[in-house]
Amino acid sequence: MTRQYFGTDGIRGRVGEPPIVPDFVMRLGHAAGQVLASGGGSRGRPTVLIGKDTRISGYMLEAALEAGFAAAGVDVLLSGPIPTPAVAYLTRALRLSAGVVISASHNPFDDNGIKFFSGDGNKLPDALELRIEAALAQPMGCVASERLGRARRIEDAAGRYIEFCKSSFPFALDLRGLRLVIDTAHGAAYHTAPHVFHELGAEVISIGNQPNGMNINDRVGATHPSSLAVAVREHRADLGIALDGDADRLLVADAAGRVYNGDELLYVIVADRLRRGAVAGVAGTLMSNLALELALARRGVGFARARVGDRYVLEALQERGWLYGGESSGHLLCLDCHSTGDGTISALQVLAAMRSSGRDLAELTADLVLFPQKLINVPVERGFDWQTHAGLQRARAEVEAELGAEGRVLIRASGTEPLLRLMVEARDPALAERAAQHLAFALQSRFSGA
Repeated sequence: MTRQYFGTDGIRGRVGEPPIVPDFVMRLGHAAGQVLASGGGSRGRPTVLIGKDTRISGYMLEAALEAGFAAAGVDVLLSGPIPTPAVAYLTRALRLSAGVVISASHNPFDDNGIKFFSGDGNKLPDALELRIEAALAQPMGCVASERLGRARRIEDAAGRYIEFCKSSFPFALDLRGLRLVIDTAHGAAYHTAPHVFHELGAEVISIGNQPNGMNINDRVGATHPSSLAVAVREHRADLGIALDGDADRLLVADAAGRVYNGDELLYVIVADRLRRGAVAGVAGTLMSNLALELALARRGVGFARARVGDRYVLEALQERGWLYGGESSGHLLCLDCHSTGDGTISALQVLAAMRSSGRDLAELTADLVLFPQKLINVPVERGFDWQTHAGLQRARAEVEAELGAEGRVLIRASGTEPLLRLMVEARDPALAERAAQHLAFALQSRFSGA
């Protein structure tokens, strides 16, 4: 059975268009509440935590979810705006049945979405999402009045999370003497991340910390790191830290304004852990740079690739019993610190590596030179089976033979558009460009009648 509504990161879409409409979201809360009430990980009376980012639509969707859960007999705790990883942490710390986040992460403000965490702070497994979808297909009812759920606010949610983040930073270290620019993308971490770094001793300059409901991710944050790079140079800061709208993604800029992506930051964290002991392996995705895999191999660290999406990276880590993984986009997982990706905690691990080694990011990544990547999106017919296209497969074999161990090819269909994404990675940027164009020509010949 395939999922109808849930994607790789919950249910997401344009506000006011199905499924991100009040009626559906209320039914979703009721369906999820029924699953929890029937034994989907509940402890005693089912209770869920609802957190959200700073989008104006969060008020509407929060009220709809609350009504649905209450109708199913589930109690609700409301945290207000708070990072996605904070919901995961509080759900586990408070021994709740589940956590719910209202967020569309790095998307524009007029998108929104709903994602769930299980009671142990992990994203819901596919099987539980399928149970919720099955419940959605049934008519919505309401429990008897005496069984209705209640709702109350958690006033100290942000403070609890701030202390949790600080606890992931080595006690013997501090951030005194560092000037940091913290860009929270006008998102959920606007009132948490600056305090974390300040309380550890840094001088903090905050940008992207004035949310108005409609400016989340607007030319700021991890999806627009150029703003961070400019601010770091303007303020003569030592480092800049950029989070996305729900604060589970991280990019970093150094004093020169150079931006480091998730692959580079993951390498810094893993290399630091290696100085303390062994690291069995690291999980990335199909998009992780080949240079990361090769650099880790030189250090004797295994590498596994998962499908694109941090939930699949997490699954790969759990299957192997590993602790570290991530995506080049900045989703980083340090399972010795948290059960899910956390931009603030990841930044602290990078800073810990710098402080303990006495080296800057340029020095820590000197032996990791990312391979150039060339990506071409080719329009195709919906449902097109590229794996049976003889010309494309022949071209792919030719390219892979030319690249050898010095590059790779990735072909994948877009999950949202009728496009085929052709990516070639090679040490030589000219070779990557030429090889990608060769693949695109082989594919386009199919649609031109050649």
